[in-house]
Formats: sequence, structure tokens, C-alpha cells
Amino acid sequence: MKRQSIFNRDIKSLHPAGFSGPRLLRPAHLLAASAAIAITLAITYLSPDTAEATRHSSLQLPDQGTAQVTDGSTSTLPLQLPGTDSDIENTESAPPRAATASSTPVEDWQEVTVKSGDSIAGIFSRLDIAPQELHALLEQDGATHNLKKIYPGQTLRVITGADNTLARLSYPIDKLNTLEVKRSEDGFDVSTVTRTPEFKTRNASGVIDSSLFLAGNKAGLSDNLTMELAGIFGWDIDFVLDIRKGDQFTVLYEQMSLDGENIGNGTILAAEFINRGKSFRAIRYTDAGGKTDYYSMDGKSMRKAFLRTPVEFSRISSRFSLGRKHPILNKIRAHKGVDYAASRGTPIKATGDGKIVHRGKKGGYGNTIIIKHGTKYSTLYAHMSKYRGGLKNGSRIKQGQIIGYIGSSGLATGPHLHYEFRVDGVHRDPLRVKLPGADPLRKKYRDDFNAKAEALLAKLDLVRDVQLASNK
Repeated sequence: MKRQSIFNRDIKSLHPAGFSGPRLLRPAHLLAASAAIAITLAITYLSPDTAEATRHSSLQLPDQGTAQVTDGSTSTLPLQLPGTDSDIENTESAPPRAATASSTPVEDWQEVTVKSGDSIAGIFSRLDIAPQELHALLEQDGATHNLKKIYPGQTLRVITGADNTLARLSYPIDKLNTLEVKRSEDGFDVSTVTRTPEFKTRNASGVIDSSLFLAGNKAGLSDNLTMELAGIFGWDIDFVLDIRKGDQFTVLYEQMSLDGENIGNGTILAAEFINRGKSFRAIRYTDAGGKTDYYSMDGKSMRKAFLRTPVEFSRISSRFSLGRKHPILNKIRAHKGVDYAASRGTPIKATGDGKIVHRGKKGGYGNTIIIKHGTKYSTLYAHMSKYRGGLKNGSRIKQGQIIGYIGSSGLATGPHLHYEFRVDGVHRDPLRVKLPGADPLRKKYRDDFNAKAEALLAKLDLVRDVQLASNK
């Protein structure tokens, strides 16, 4: 007799004679069929490759999930496993589900805004950080200097640990530098993270009507850039005496930006100053050895061995004269220097590198400093109110270094500086003496300098011509 599948057997023996209603499967057979279908469906939806192999197995389940009975009718079995939703999810095409919680703990930063009168000790106290932590932190290199100079409005970010300890600290020193502190096994690791700004070239041009500062502000220059401009040409132009209405300047300078925000100005790259019709040009150049200076187009340093004036933007109250009448002694007495009138306490700068050979009172000169510059030159600074701290006879001095402050000590009618310049011991007029130059650009750098200078000067000419056309 032909063998039939257990799903197609005639099971008349289970029913009474003459029974015409639906025939029932035996419970054992029904259980076996349900289990087989459940296994097959699970394999089909969880592993396509396995499902394909199952279709060729000995069970030979119909593709539509139907089971046949012996009377030829069909009964569709539900494609649903016990305990599942009616719509079966296709796990092969469904996107992965997001994790409900991150496995990495989020650091709990606290932000503290520095208030007026705040100190780092006070901030640590408000955060309940143990005083021993601050003491240990301030012993680290780089932490003491920066954390003692916090300013109102700055924001510190802090993470505290267990037992009132400091875990991390982040302090913005300025817009480019951030102090980072992190606890380590040995105490604290302190580092400074520096961001690199974007540099853009900007230009400014102006004509002097009343003063250099007003013209600079009108052209969009900051006071610092105006001071830098005067410093570049300060050896050739006396910005107290030589400036005239109609003088012109043109400047190329760097502007720094960070994240699209302007954060300040860099250095002057090139500049031209036209004084009384005479043009002075300067190019900033850094050689392969790292030396940076401003040079004229012929490679000579704009810097001289001496500054023209020891006091910035003061007023000359008395010039060099061999027949001047002394204001106190009321008799003709040679005035072998220049007097610069300025407010009491105005800084006085050394005009050249050298060594102090006299610091103290000197007759009618009052508080006086004399500096020897090599074997040929010397300068004298008199009537000071006080000296800069730390200076004594034998101290080495750099050009531009503050050595004292304007006063009226000695025979003086008011606060001013009496300045003398001597060459081989002979008094010379500080306003007219030809100043020795600094070292010129070395020949091996000239070709590179010329190439860079020509490009910058072309931009200067363009900016100046546009300014002149605008004025006309």
C-alpha cells in the first residue's frame, strides 16, 4: 500500500459510523504538525539560507503554509508563532535598534564664572574642593602663574571627584590658549592647549590732518598698530617734531580670526610713511636663521643703534643751544641737550644698548642715569622722579628698556627729561646727529628678501593709489 504523509492520512477510525461532520486530527498528530510548522517558519525568517535547505527536506511543507486532509479539502494554518505579533518583522531589512544607554559615562563638568574679587582659592572653596588639592595643584609648573591671574568674566570648567578632590580643570588663559589640568597617579598633569588662528592680510591708508593717532583711528588702525608704525620709522622720523599736515601712511598688517571671529591684530608686514614729501618704506622679513627685523628695500635695517627720542609722544620744551638763558640761574648757559616735557611718572627709555656707568644724584641734574654704549657713544637722562627698580651701576641695558620716570629733581621748573647725546665725549644735538645703523641683511638672504618685498610693495602701491584717488 502507498505510504501517505501523516498530514494526509484518512483518520475515519476516530469518528463514529455515519458521522458526516469535519474530521479531527489526533491530538498527537496535531501537536507534531504545529511544532514542525513553527520550527520551519522560525528557520525561514531568521536564516534564508537555512530556510532554502529546509524546503528540500523530507517534511516537504507546502509554500503557502497549508496542510491537506484526506478528503481533498485544504485548511490554511496561521503563519504566526505563539506569543508573537500578527505582523512578523523582517529582521534582514530592519535597521538596528539604538542602544538605550551609553556604555561610556558622561563627565559632569561644572562651569564657574569668575566674579569681581574672586580668587582660585575662593572658587575651590565654593566647590567644596579640599584646600590640600589647591596646594598640590599650585606646586605644578605652569599652574601657579596662570591660575593666580584669573579675571572677572572668565569661565572655569571643573570636574570634582570623590572625597572633595579635583579630577579635572579647564581654564581659558586667553582666546588661543587653554590650561588643562587632569589628575594622574603622581598628582596632576598640567598642559596648555594652543589653537592656531587664521591669519588674513588687511590694509589701511590715511592722511594726517592733526595727529598720527587720529589719522590712524580714522583709517581703522588700533592704537597698538599706530604705535608699532611709529616704532618702525622712529629711527628716521621724529614723531614729535617732524610730523606735518598732509603726511601719509600705508600699512599692510595681519588680522587674526578664530571660528570666523576677529580676535585681534598681528604684526605689520609692510609699511610706507611719506613725511614732508620723502618716502620711507619698510618690509618685515624673517631669515632662515629665525631673525626677524624690518628692512628698507636696499636691505638696510630700519632699526638703528639708537632711538631718536627716549620719551614717546612728548613735547620738546627746550632744544640744543650753546647760547640759552637758564630759566633758574637767569644767565646765559649752554644747553647741551634736549628737554622733553611730559607728565610726572612718564616712562623714560634707554635709546641704545649699553651699560649704566652712573646712577644717582648729579648736581643740578638731580636724579640721573648715564649709559655708556661701547667706546664711542654715551647718553645722559636727568631730572628723573625715580629710577626703575633693580638698576645699579654696571647694569646692562637694552634699547627701549625703561630706566626711570619723568620728574623735576635738581634744577628744574617742572617735570621733564633732560637728554644728552655724546660722541667721543663731545655733546651733539640729539635731534640732528646721524645715528649709526644696525647690521644690514646678510647677502645670502637678499634674493629671497627681494622676491617677498616686491610682492608686498606692489600691494602697498595699489592701496596708496586707491587712497589718493579717493581723496581726489
